[in-house]
Formats: sequence, structure tokens, C-alpha cells
Amino acid sequence: MTIDARTLLPIAERAVSIASELISTKAPGIVTAKGDRDMATEVDYAVEHAVREFLSRETPEIGFLGEEEGVSRTGDGLMWALDPVDGTANFLHGIPLCGVSLGLVDKDMPTLGVIDLPFLNLRYSAAEGTGALANGSHIQVSDARDLETAIVAIGDYAVGENAQEQNKPRLALTQELAARVQRIRMFGSAAIDLAWVADGKIDANIMLSNNPWDTAAGVVIAREAGATVVDLDGSPHSMTARATIAASPKLIADLVELISEAREATRHGQHTAE
Repeated sequence: MTIDARTLLPIAERAVSIASELISTKAPGIVTAKGDRDMATEVDYAVEHAVREFLSRETPEIGFLGEEEGVSRTGDGLMWALDPVDGTANFLHGIPLCGVSLGLVDKDMPTLGVIDLPFLNLRYSAAEGTGALANGSHIQVSDARDLETAIVAIGDYAVGENAQEQNKPRLALTQELAARVQRIRMFGSAAIDLAWVADGKIDANIMLSNNPWDTAAGVVIAREAGATVVDLDGSPHSMTARATIAASPKLIADLVELISEAREATRHGQHTAE
């Protein structure tokens, strides 16, 4: 199926408005454990149900993937990818760094994204070829050129099965960044990380993971704002990438090299953080 993502942006905006209303007006409710230190709230499920139902009516030909309940229908190469509450731990603790993230994926590439942060009154949106918007105004990535002046956000450390092993490269990366960049930040929301790269609030974001519901919307918003988004080896990012690295274009080469150094040090057991 071939479709101009720009034509679907109004529908995505309406879907996200439904989600944002639920997030901002309902208490988290009963918490369901999904694994070790991983959870979903009643609101996560309520948002996913509401958005899935809305999109199944408006775009029945497009597949749907939600973080909490997986794929509920398949489409011909097109798939909505929803994180109903990105930053659930923040949401549970009353930290306003959370929201809804809805992306459209065409085969392996995101082509549309809407992120709404209801407690911050911020909405980010983009479709391929439109540029990126924050509350209706065009935004662009920072012009940072040097790691020494850059604020870099990193993704959460791993929890659950094999977390200790998965965290070795993350801890090594933190150590490398601490020695090089101006400041490190961990916001606890992939959507915020990517949207704030797009908005120039931070200069780069590194996530050593890549789940479509986490990254689809933010990747296209960051790209449309002028960010470069790549995989671990510096190749262009897609939904099958192993990691998600987004930054001001002049920082990418140094970040990829730094990440490589951290991974190599981890393999050789050189970091005390292990």
C-alpha cells in the first residue's frame, strides 16, 4: 500500500487527543506487573483500547501495534505503533515527564509521528516532508558541534531478565559520556528524549534499544527537525535497528565513535562500572 503520510496527520492528531485526555484526567488505577520492575497502569490499557478502536474505524486498512497488547490487526506494509503512556514509572510517581506516542511505520521506516505531553502542555508532530512542529510552530535541532558543550540524554537502564548483562554497555557508555559531554540527562521517556532533540532542548539522545512503540513517532519528528538518526554503527536508523541515536548532525560521528569505545571497553572488562 502506498499512502502520503501527510494525509493521515489529522487522524493521528485526533487519536492522540483522545489518549491525552485520558492520561490527564484519570488516576493511574490498578498497576499490572509485566515483569521485574516493569508495569502497566489501568490508564495504559484504557488509552490503548481507545486509540485502537478509533484508528480501526478511521483507518481499517492500516495495521496496529500497541505496547501493552501487541498487534491487533495487520496492514499491507503500514502499521500504527502506539505507546499509550510513555514514561509509565514517571506517570505513577506524579512526574510530568510522560505522554502518548503514536507513529506510523511504512515497512521498516517511520513516516509520521505525534507525541503529546499533557502535563507539560506540549505536542510534537511531523510527517515526512512537512518539517516538525511543537504546538503548531516549526522547530529545529540544535547546532551543537562539540560533545564538550552538548547535553546528551540516555535511555533508562534495563530491568527484568538479563538486566545485569544488558546494563554493562549502558554503564560503560555513561562513564564515557561523563568524561566528555557537558551534561547527561535521563528523562525516563523515549518520546521526550527524541522530541527534545528535535526541539533543540537537548543536543543528542542515545538509547541502546529500539522498540517501535517507543521510537517510531520520535524518530520521524527528530528527522524532520533536522536531526540525524542512526543505528550503533552509524547506518541510517530503521525499526529493525539495534539502537536509536539521534543528534545534531555534527555530533553523530563523535557519538558513534564514543559508543563503539564504550562497547569495546565492556567486552574487555575495562570499566569499573561492570
